[in-house]
Order: sequence, then C-alpha cells, then structure tokens
Amino acid sequence: MKRLLSVILLFSCLKLSGQERTVEGIVFDRDSKQRISRVYIYNLRKHTGFYNNIKGEFSTKVAAGDTLIAAAEGYRVDTLTVRSQAALLFYLKQTSIHLREVTVTDTARHPRERLKQIKRDYKDIYRRGDPQDLLTIGGGNGAGGAGLGIDALYSLLSKEGKNARYLQEIIERDYREMMINYRYTKSLVKNVTGLPDDKLEDFMQQYRPSYYFILEASDYSLISFIRDCYKQYLKDPSAYRLPPLKSP
Repeated sequence: MKRLLSVILLFSCLKLSGQERTVEGIVFDRDSKQRISRVYIYNLRKHTGFYNNIKGEFSTKVAAGDTLIAAAEGYRVDTLTVRSQAALLFYLKQTSIHLREVTVTDTARHPRERLKQIKRDYKDIYRRGDPQDLLTIGGGNGAGGAGLGIDALYSLLSKEGKNARYLQEIIERDYREMMINYRYTKSLVKNVTGLPDDKLEDFMQQYRPSYYFILEASDYSLISFIRDCYKQYLKDPSAYRLPPLKSP
C-alpha cells in the first residue's frame, strides 16, 4: 500500500511539474539597471518567441524546467531556467563600448570563439532554423535525381523554424558588433586622435566602421580610417551626431 501511494505521489508530482503557468518578467540592463524594451524572449522547449513591451516587461506561459533565452541588439544573449520563481528577471550585458569601464571583459577571447560557443550551447536552435539541406540528391530507395529534404523543408516553412532563424539573426547582429568593438577600441582611437574621453565617445559614435570593413582592413587601413574621420570631425564635430532620444 505504501509503495502504491508513493507511486501515485510521484506520478502526481511529475504531472504537476509539466503543467504550464503564467509568469511575468522584466529585462534590465546589467550596468545601468534601466529596463530594456524590444527584447526577444525565446522558449527552448516550445520553440516560440515574442518581444517584451516598451516598459521592459513580458508575460508568458512556462513549465518548470523551461529555458528562456533573451536576445536584444547591442546586448549579449542570456539564458534563464524556470524554477519556482514568482517573477523572471533578465540582466543583459551590453556589447557596445563603455568609456567608464577600466577594463573590457572577454577582450582576450575572439568574437569568433564566442560565436562558436553560442552555437554549441544553442545547437538545437541552429538545427531547427537551418534549411541548407533543402535539396537532396538521390533517394533512399536507390533512385537517382533530386528531391526535397523533408526536415529542411519543415525548418524552412514551420513557425518553429522561423522563430529559430529570427533568434539566429539577432545573435549574428550582436556578433558583428562584437567584431567591430574587438578592433575599433577606445585605446586605439585615443592613441591616434589624442581626444579626451568626453569627445572620444562622441567621435566613436559618429564615426564607426562597418563590419565588412573591419573584416578586410589591415591595422594600417584602420588607422588611416580613424585619421581621415578625425580630420572630418575637426571640421564639423556634429556632422553625424544623432539627436537625443525622446522619452516615451
């Protein structure tokens, strides 16, 4: 009888653990503690995604053990495992330049290595969103010719595949920003221009090299780019300055 009760209790616990509940959450900037909007929240179990609102808040149905991924342009991807929390809180780290920081974390680790690690950590997302085997050659019964790969076709057309590819796009954009930051550094620009910190930040925001330029440019080409931009900056310090953001 005791064994029967134990089995029933265990079964009930397993059933409850798989039940979904609605939970609310907020996404913060790790350094400023300000709320972040336009963050893409992705559930690894359900392979569904959505954006949080302009207040940085979100609400979603989850089950215990679910893994949620938060991704936003300009921030590192972060994960959170659902337990029994009353609220889910994400604290995202910016990938952009912070002039107040004395040291920059992960500078010794190349962005390509970090991207490889992300692909290993989220391999199921890349598998679901990859339609590269859409066209297959030959058939399983020995017949020749070309055919459509069913798994790849599903990845291409399914909602899960589209959600996975969208998350991949955000990760790829962040990787490109990290590649630029890896070479276009505060110390390099300051050595070339001699600008003080307040003007250095303004200059680097206005004159930021593209990802494709960074991939191809030698150290000499990058320094020449900075010098040419500095000459333009001296002529008109506000030529490419963005207007301040308006409060919502």
